[in-house]
Amino acid sequence: MKISQRIHQRIRLKNLFLTLTLLVAIGLLAWLSTRYTLETDITANSGNTLSPASVKLLASMPDKIAITVYMKSDQPIRSQIAQLVDRYKRHKPDLSLTFIDPDAQPEKTRELNIGAAGAILIDYQGRTEKLTFVDESSLTNSLMQLANAHERWITFLTGHGERSVEGQANFDLEQFGKELARRKINAQTINLATLPAIPDNSALLVITAPAVPLLPKEIEIINRYIEQGGNLLVLTDPDAKHLDTLEQRLGIHRLPGAIMDDNTKLYGITDPSFVLVAAYAQHAITKGFQTTTIYPAAAALETDAESNFQAEAMLSSAQQSWTETGSISGEVRFDADGDEKQGPLSVAYALTRTINEKTQQRIVVVGDGDFLSNAYIGNVGNLDMGLRMVNWLIHDDRFIDIPAKTATGKSLQLTETSVAVIGFGFLIVIPLLLTGSGFFIWRKRKQR
Repeated sequence: MKISQRIHQRIRLKNLFLTLTLLVAIGLLAWLSTRYTLETDITANSGNTLSPASVKLLASMPDKIAITVYMKSDQPIRSQIAQLVDRYKRHKPDLSLTFIDPDAQPEKTRELNIGAAGAILIDYQGRTEKLTFVDESSLTNSLMQLANAHERWITFLTGHGERSVEGQANFDLEQFGKELARRKINAQTINLATLPAIPDNSALLVITAPAVPLLPKEIEIINRYIEQGGNLLVLTDPDAKHLDTLEQRLGIHRLPGAIMDDNTKLYGITDPSFVLVAAYAQHAITKGFQTTTIYPAAAALETDAESNFQAEAMLSSAQQSWTETGSISGEVRFDADGDEKQGPLSVAYALTRTINEKTQQRIVVVGDGDFLSNAYIGNVGNLDMGLRMVNWLIHDDRFIDIPAKTATGKSLQLTETSVAVIGFGFLIVIPLLLTGSGFFIWRKRKQR
């Protein structure tokens, strides 16, 4: 009996020693975790890691950044904001974060016009941006605006039935104009019939497909603007016959008809006139760009070998066919000379030339203006592509690869079968397993 008691006592001491050792090890690990950190983002879309675009932007901002959050102390979103800002502080140690309870400073809160929901103020070089909601996309975009001290102006040609940067119709460009304004790129319109000169403060002239011909005097003003080295964005369309003169001046030839894309059926798009572009040329505008863009009705473009500009095909369709009639069927298609015309076909060209041995003139011609319209700008990477084009054209190359939206969708889509299986598992299977394992352990102990 005494031997049995000694054995049990040794077992208890051994278990106690193991327990104490485990607790000490856990305590040491907890202490080490306060001194050293090791983090790994295992999410599929790196949702917990700062994007390369944000990192690049922080590297371009040498001065201190101060973020002040006016929010009540009992708000749980404070911790989420702190976690987000910590990602930025890893790449910019002089970035500071301060929380202020609006109730503690009512006068300051009224002065800053801060509502009940609170606000986030970002200060850099004496300039301030105000946010009511913060995620990586909104914070990076605010920092991008602060990094650029000067407002830029771009001019949209109007007066001929073009797409309006102020219009709300599906084919207009109002949403694109708003996104430009968020980045301190202001859009202004000009009618050359009433103001016979392009403003000196304009860094870029945008011309979309006009519904009526331009006057000879207007064409003369635009030609003079191009001759003097002005930057230009041309958004043409398959039936934009009133841009023929301008395109010839740039050495661009628009093939009649529109590109037909059979591959769109693979993406659930039944209209073959929608052109999908997923692979991009090695150009400054498309460098590192991996998002698909959609062009609802695109013209195929070609360049003149004798042009004064250096032309690069920036966007190209896949192995699609071109047809003058705009219809698609199984027969072989031929161009106007009777030759078969197969893809890839160029949707956009970037043109450059050096002016006065110093300044590089930049021009982009796109065979579709719909991709930036109110109806289609929200599709996949269309907005990002438009912003990249504008940033390159106005020589803001450092902002080209900062996306408009760095946050990706985090919703979980489950089928009805998956929901039923998960519900059955949590409500029935797991409780039965726990009950069964408990009963098994109880029986084993009782048998001892």
